[in-house]
Amino acid sequence: METYSSGMWTIRAGEEDAFIEDWRAFAEWSSQQSGAGTLRLTRDARNPSRFLSFAPWESYEQVRAWQNMPEFAERIEKARRHTTEFMASEYELVVAAEGSYAPAASA
Repeated sequence: METYSSGMWTIRAGEEDAFIEDWRAFAEWSSQQSGAGTLRLTRDARNPSRFLSFAPWESYEQVRAWQNMPEFAERIEKARRHTTEFMASEYELVVAAEGSYAPAASA
């Protein structure tokens, strides 16, 4: 079963660049945790203050272990301080339809 963590972020006007840098630092730390895949941050093309982050994980248990680490709350809070709204979720893959395009591992 494929497991994903995800965050929906709405950022205060003018704080987008600071948020991106703080999220990058959080993601670099997170990507070193056991079971983490490539963490990605995307930006809404129509609403530049809205972002979606997501990452594949080897298991739901590894997501929970990462979220329960003492450093997790402190590190994610640095990104959250730029938000007006934040919602985190975990997902399990139920359907995949392969296409011909494969995105690069990192931007």
